[in-house]
Amino acid sequence: MAHAVSGALRTLMEICLVGGAVRDELLGLEVKDRDWVVTGATPEQMLAQGFRPVGKDFPVFINPHTGEEYALARTERKSGHGYQGFTFHAHPDVTLEEDLLRRDLTINAMARRPDGSLVDPYQGQDDLEQRVLRHVSPAFAEDPLRVLRVARFMARFTPLGFQVAPETLALMQQISASGELQHLSAERVWMEFERALSCDHPLVFLQCLQQAQALPVLLPEFNPLDWNSAQPVLDRLNREHPCAEQRFALLCHLAMPEEAPLEAVKTLCERLKTPNRFLQAATDLLQWHDTLASLDTQESSRRLALVKALKLLRNPERLQQLLAPTHALHPDMPDDLGPRFEQRLAALAQVSSAEFMQQGLQGKALGNALEARYLALLESL
Repeated sequence: MAHAVSGALRTLMEICLVGGAVRDELLGLEVKDRDWVVTGATPEQMLAQGFRPVGKDFPVFINPHTGEEYALARTERKSGHGYQGFTFHAHPDVTLEEDLLRRDLTINAMARRPDGSLVDPYQGQDDLEQRVLRHVSPAFAEDPLRVLRVARFMARFTPLGFQVAPETLALMQQISASGELQHLSAERVWMEFERALSCDHPLVFLQCLQQAQALPVLLPEFNPLDWNSAQPVLDRLNREHPCAEQRFALLCHLAMPEEAPLEAVKTLCERLKTPNRFLQAATDLLQWHDTLASLDTQESSRRLALVKALKLLRNPERLQQLLAPTHALHPDMPDDLGPRFEQRLAALAQVSSAEFMQQGLQGKALGNALEARYLALLESL
């Protein structure tokens, strides 16, 4: 086994595959990450076997050979606000079933023993077959982060037909009403949102938050979204195999107010502490989608303004970032507009000031000559 241990220690502890890896295997999906739970062991025993500790609040270890996480079986008790307000108890006498009981959803509360047998004390396999996201225990309501996690799972598993169990949605609404959501850090809210943006259905993520009455608290900027009109636009974008930044840009365009949308996006990104590339993608789309979509009818001066504003000669990737969401907003935009514009950018990039300097031009005259050459190249696409 990858988690090699001595024969003596193996008789004292058991290492089981848990959580998402078991769930995805049962769904027939690719298993990307594997997490392990260790019962019947102490931190000292893990260290003696060469595992590297990484957990601050409870014992989690890294297998030095695989890089995978191994957590000692633990129970937890609510002791404060937010998703960090828990006291954990990790001890060799904590059973696998007790560890699984603290998990969020039944489909994530399954394990595989070393002999391959499935451990499913909370009927997660049944809920997989019924395509239901259901909480394991009433303790679900103690962790506000679970509202975001359920929404993210809905975004990921919507193509498979999953729904949130009514009683679980009721607990999510209870969390929203409790004020606990306000104790979630901006970084954690963004982390879950970004994960949802990495799949095809971030709109489902936002809809689920709205149903849980959490959207006005966590992401109020997206509360005005018209789901029915937004979905076809997002579907068109998904046909282009977009990245998370492009989905974010499109959702911002659809949700931001008509008055001062750029300021609204900047405020959102500052509050969530998003990476700059997300803000850039959103502001580029808000400012330039109309110009790009109608580039064939634009004067060369407007085309050059687009090149300069986005610094496309130095950052041609910004054009690629802008094309797909613009096409989603303007489905009648010519399919070949992007390649044609890229050819013009390549020509612009070959223009050198050396030619004009040899003619004795400098200063403003040099700048005017370069601009005239750029305009001539952009005259026709």
